[in-house]
Amino acid sequence: MAEIVRMPKMSDTMEEGVIAAWHKNVGDKVESGELMAEIETDKATMEYESYNDGVVLHLGGEVGDAIPINGVLAIVGEKGEDISDLLSGASGGSAASEEKEEKKEESKEEAPKESAAPAEEIDTSGINAEIVRMPKMSDTMTEGVIATWHKKVGDTVESGELMAEIETDKATMEYESFNDGTVLYLGGEPGDGIPIDGVLAIVGEKGADYEKLLKAEEAKKSGGNAAPAEKKEASKEEAPKADAAPAEKKAAPAATTKATAGSGDERVKASPLAKKLADEKGYSLGQIPGSGPNGRVIKVDVENFTPSAAPSANGAGTAVGVENTEEMKMSSMRKAISRNLTASQFGAPHFYLTMDIDMDKAIEARKSMNEVAESKISFNDMVIKAVAASLRKHPMVNSTVGDGVINLHDHIHVGVAVAIQDGLVVPVLKHADALPLSAISTTVKDLAGRAKDKKLGMDEMEGATFTISNLGMFGIESFTSIINAPASCIMAIGGIKQVPVVKDGQLVPGNVMKVTLTCDHRSVDGAIGAAFLQTFKGLMEDPVRILI
Repeated sequence: MAEIVRMPKMSDTMEEGVIAAWHKNVGDKVESGELMAEIETDKATMEYESYNDGVVLHLGGEVGDAIPINGVLAIVGEKGEDISDLLSGASGGSAASEEKEEKKEESKEEAPKESAAPAEEIDTSGINAEIVRMPKMSDTMTEGVIATWHKKVGDTVESGELMAEIETDKATMEYESFNDGTVLYLGGEPGDGIPIDGVLAIVGEKGADYEKLLKAEEAKKSGGNAAPAEKKEASKEEAPKADAAPAEKKAAPAATTKATAGSGDERVKASPLAKKLADEKGYSLGQIPGSGPNGRVIKVDVENFTPSAAPSANGAGTAVGVENTEEMKMSSMRKAISRNLTASQFGAPHFYLTMDIDMDKAIEARKSMNEVAESKISFNDMVIKAVAASLRKHPMVNSTVGDGVINLHDHIHVGVAVAIQDGLVVPVLKHADALPLSAISTTVKDLAGRAKDKKLGMDEMEGATFTISNLGMFGIESFTSIINAPASCIMAIGGIKQVPVVKDGQLVPGNVMKVTLTCDHRSVDGAIGAAFLQTFKGLMEDPVRILI
């Protein structure tokens, strides 16, 4: 069933969000947790991850458009679903809200006179602090449950810094701060539920009167009566027994952590920053006593930890291995790679053709070209040029597979796989057959550099009719690749290796490069793939021919 995705309130002072970028188009599939859009608030540009699974049926605006809080950001549902009623209902929302407001005003007028005289409003204008409210992270969310705090009272926090993990009705999401300052108040403990727009925290100037902000908040809820705040204070005073008994428990978090470590370290609690720092330093979290809430290992614990100070389990100085497994959430890119390549691997019948290429002449040609070239020519550049020329002679290999059809392309767009920190991207070299080697060299360097800086546009990563994956620079001799669907083929390039070869009946040293062509048997059969490789081999073994 289709569902309206509304513009979330990503900042306490936010009134509308401006669409900075869409990562999904109408007709695209989207999954919960997948990046859908980038939204510019009054404080920062934030990534919006979907809370819905389905097909994007409607987008509420173009890039640059502003959408008010709770306005229609998108509609997600089943393919072909009728959303006209949802759209008309959404567009009529303002009229409905006006009716509600009118009724609200009428009910206020009809209310008993005794409640019409609220207490004097609390002035908070001089307080240099701001209430951080529970954001609406899902269209159906009514409250958020605090899964983890990454900041505690007294800590400084900056805009964009991870502050908490919040469990909604659909997923556990990371909440990044929109404020700079000191954490003065936290609205609950891990496990506590806080309603939408409720007080999640208060951030501001150190020493600011946050209690006055809380009293004003309570007064608002009770129609001007500040009594609930007083009751809250009284309840704190009436509960000495609850605080007195657990003193012993509070003294033992470090011991609990050590005991857990000895039993396998699987349950050690640690902040993501502490985990990252421990991993960088090669420390086992189970050996580090935690000073955070409930014995949680935090950043300062890792920084102050000295490995030699860790106690020996048997007292004999013998090293004791500690098992430790840390769970790392998949990034949106990793999820997309996993989903797309799994679909390709099991959706297309793959087969593989491997061939040895004599690279002696290519090595000589590259050396000669680089003596005059403005941009240094790589072997990968020569491979791209030879592939593009070979595709022109074998159009079936330069094809993509659709629903019951094979698309034969006259244009040749070569995708070049580039490894980045979060996974793998494939920038596309458009019309590669028409480019000289020097242009291929400069373009590939530019695309690869911007890919690593995450500055590629979506149009620069779409439309590949053939893909090259080169691991030769990592010392890999040969490997196979999964087809970058919907293309029909991908070529895996290994490193150049010096081996004994037979030339003119003599055993001599030679330079050989192994290539493996992965083919989709629906569009490219063995004979077509082999013919393509023969052409490619001829061009690489006599590289002057690729310049013609």
